Amino acid sequence: MPVSFNMNMAMPSWFDITGLSPESKEDEPGIKQAAEDVKALIEQEVKNGIPSNRIILGGFSQGGALSLYTALTTQQKLAGVTALSCWLPLRSSFSQGPIGVNRDISILQCHGDCDPLVPLMLASLTAEKLKTLVNPANFTFKTYEGMMHSSCQQEMMDIKQFIDKLLPPVD
Repeated sequence: MPVSFNMNMAMPSWFDITGLSPESKEDEPGIKQAAEDVKALIEQEVKNGIPSNRIILGGFSQGGALSLYTALTTQQKLAGVTALSCWLPLRSSFSQGPIGVNRDISILQCHGDCDPLVPLMLASLTAEKLKTLVNPANFTFKTYEGMMHSSCQQEMMDIKQFIDKLLPPVD
């Protein structure tokens, strides 16, 4: 789909992005539809026998943003979210105070301190908002020195530790 932030060039995308500043207009219908699409995928996995509390949503950039939004709006109790180099879409639509069924969800938010695409300031605003919506004891925000809009070995190791802790093998 064409993405406004990408000079209207087509790219793989869940929803349109007009900008990545706190004041940027957001594609509310597109974000909500994309979240419904992910919720349908979760429902399908539950029907296939995977308990929802053993499902971790995760993504990078727009995928991380969608993972956060979906986890905060779904009625399925999830294990966690890995949110990499991203932000919380429709941040102002969440009231203060804990959200519904996933108020105790574990979230690992990771961001590079040199990201030229998704500013660290936007990630920090997301982290502050998330601490009001979920149990702050289950929320971790990690920054990586020198990392741009990408990943690094330490981030991958942190994600592996997060997943191993949340999803121990089933006997």
